[in-house]
Amino acid sequence: MTVKRAFAPLADHWTRVLVLGSLPGDASLKAAQYYAHPQNGFWRLIGVAIGRDLQAMACPDRVEALRVSGVGLWDVIASAERTGSLDAAIRSPEAADLRGLIAGLPSLKAVAFNGATAARGGRKVLADIEGLTLIDLPSSSPAHASRTLAEKAERWAILKDFLAEDA
Repeated sequence: MTVKRAFAPLADHWTRVLVLGSLPGDASLKAAQYYAHPQNGFWRLIGVAIGRDLQAMACPDRVEALRVSGVGLWDVIASAERTGSLDAAIRSPEAADLRGLIAGLPSLKAVAFNGATAARGGRKVLADIEGLTLIDLPSSSPAHASRTLAEKAERWAILKDFLAEDA
């Protein structure tokens, strides 16, 4: 099995919503970009929440659009052994320092988990933090096709509530 590592977090003192995935898949690791698999719905789903069409943008522009909208990205797993990209294949996971990151995000209102694996891992670490809303979202991965993209987008739209300037 190959050891795979998460990217550095994309978050700053203006981050109001932190979206946490599990661990980048092979397409993302190869491209050195968050959510690089062309069939992953992440950029369409988060675009609904910030009111921007991110799908057509180049990666640096997508990342900047998230930053100015108050959205940060990271993963709950810092590294793990995994063959392929499926969360079910993750072995020997090492947790990311979520509490350390969050301590440096004074504007943070909510943490959203992109899928069940991220939610399970992230909730174990963050459940007792006062004043922080934890949101479980359906996975943006094409491997989780039990819901349509439109159905997923309805759930992801809740992030708008935490991104408003007066939130």
